[in-house]
Amino acid sequence: MPQPETEHLPDKVRDALKAGHLYYMQDLTMEAIAHEMHTSRSSVSRLLSYARSSGLVTIQIAEPHEGASRIQQTIHERFGIAAHIVPMPSAISDVDRLERVAISAARILDRFIDSNQTVGIAWGSTMSALSRHLIPKELHNVEFVQLNGAGNTYTTGVLYASEILRRFGDTYSGTIQEFPVPALFDDPQTKIAMWRERSTRRILDIQERMDVAIFGLGSPFSEVRSHVYAGGYLDQADYASLDDSGVVGDVATVFFREDGSHHGIPLNERASGPDIDLIKRVPRRVCIVSGPSKVHSLRGALAAGLITDLIVDEGTARALVQLTQPLPVEPAGEPRSAAAA
Repeated sequence: MPQPETEHLPDKVRDALKAGHLYYMQDLTMEAIAHEMHTSRSSVSRLLSYARSSGLVTIQIAEPHEGASRIQQTIHERFGIAAHIVPMPSAISDVDRLERVAISAARILDRFIDSNQTVGIAWGSTMSALSRHLIPKELHNVEFVQLNGAGNTYTTGVLYASEILRRFGDTYSGTIQEFPVPALFDDPQTKIAMWRERSTRRILDIQERMDVAIFGLGSPFSEVRSHVYAGGYLDQADYASLDDSGVVGDVATVFFREDGSHHGIPLNERASGPDIDLIKRVPRRVCIVSGPSKVHSLRGALAAGLITDLIVDEGTARALVQLTQPLPVEPAGEPRSAAAA
């Protein structure tokens, strides 16, 4: 933890920095810190809590090679990505699981977002939870751009999507670029015409120069229903179309199959999200996933090459490893029926 000049800092920040140094760098007890700072132990506890929540203190855990890190290594070897696994008890509700993954992801994101970057942000249940736990980091020249529209026949979606963007902008001292278009157009020709508009083209051009993309995965099978499947964005005909196309999930309302393919899915012609081939060109693609019910969506996203960094709960990571285990190979020789004869 660096020791900055503290003369011109507010009293609370200065005291939190001092308490953080004494506790984390000098291994003093809270009682000893309280004595040195002429305050109470409870005040020291509050200062340390503030230091962590405000980003003055960040904590990294070096996991041993065994256990969860073995799963990380397996995922890395099979898919060529970095996996960050969030420990989780097996007996936990999907709502609590999502919250715990979001809290952990918010602390990991610090290493992916830096000054002079353009960062693409999808909206959805996972991203909404993540945005509520972001840790402040003072950066400069950071731009956050919305990846897909949020409007449907019930709402413009502006308040929902812009709130997520605003939290990112406030946390990292960045500017935000909203994308006020429908999530899914009624007619593909309407989308083509809209994409020719200069105001829309400006946002699309920003998306094309992204350094980082951050997103969750939508899934029609998730127990904590993905916002695109629960928020009135799809009608019965759309669901039937997704089923006929073999869709297992989406990124920013662009749909894909479990083998990673996305061409020939009719809804993608109406989707406002970036083409999957564009996402794959982004240097860093951070995906946050919670819940084993999303494992088929996750496998599809990995098959499509959409992910460079995965933040996932332990149960889902284990389910992914089991789902992608190589099939046993029969030994060479006569067929079993012949041998039995």
